[in-house]
Amino acid sequence: MSVKVWTERIVIPTYETGAPDKNPMFFEKRVYQGSSGVVYPNPIIEKIYDEKIEKEYDGVYLENKYIKILILPELGGRVQMAYDKIKERHFIYYNQVIKPALVGLCGPWISGGIEFNWPQHHRPSTYEPIEYTIRENEDGSKTIWVNELEKMFHTKGAVGFTLYPDSAYLEIHAKLSNPTDTPQTFLWWANPAVRVHDDYQSVFPPDVNAVFDHGKRDVSDFPIATGTYYKVDYSPGTDISKYKNIPVPTSYMAINSQYNFVGGYEHDI
Repeated sequence: MSVKVWTERIVIPTYETGAPDKNPMFFEKRVYQGSSGVVYPNPIIEKIYDEKIEKEYDGVYLENKYIKILILPELGGRVQMAYDKIKERHFIYYNQVIKPALVGLCGPWISGGIEFNWPQHHRPSTYEPIEYTIRENEDGSKTIWVNELEKMFHTKGAVGFTLYPDSAYLEIHAKLSNPTDTPQTFLWWANPAVRVHDDYQSVFPPDVNAVFDHGKRDVSDFPIATGTYYKVDYSPGTDISKYKNIPVPTSYMAINSQYNFVGGYEHDI
């Protein structure tokens, strides 16, 4: 089977947000998840409604004989669905309802799928529509590019999703550029969601021996934690790479690896 790419109007149950504030908020001293909370000139949304509606979106699909992918350009260009046709299961968590929470830098943020964050987390436009293009490549692969020129620093970011005819993986490329006359700082990270259970394990490179909370508010040995982390006593030694050993919602992040991978493994598969 060759690679197919197409657009389709789809309906997703959605909890609507309030209107953006018409007045810019400067927030010069605001702190957000250990980083700057400045959002100007982006508008802030501070209202989420409790009633669910059936809402139409432009869905952009990639599919071959192994996997099927859904991209939503109207919600920041996120991967909304990634389905393994052989195992008949979603390998990225598929949230079938759009139910935002006020977690994002500018307000609305949704869980599930893969979110792409730049120039800061959680991306200012994570809940906004962005542009997309479709390319057919000479090797038979197809690519969906999503891109935007962000408002805070006027840098440009693009993410390309490529599916090959005989490959059971989605290849993702990121391109960032600074068309301004001054240097700009940024971060870029992909935020994939997965379904977890007692057989799920996080996989970090072998040179990662410590993990950190947001803003380095806390630190722990990894993968064997030996002290207190998130107010949980893991002594005399607990493997916190295994989901079943973590009793409370926990963030842990790695830095300074010489390798170029992270992953997750389901031991029940």
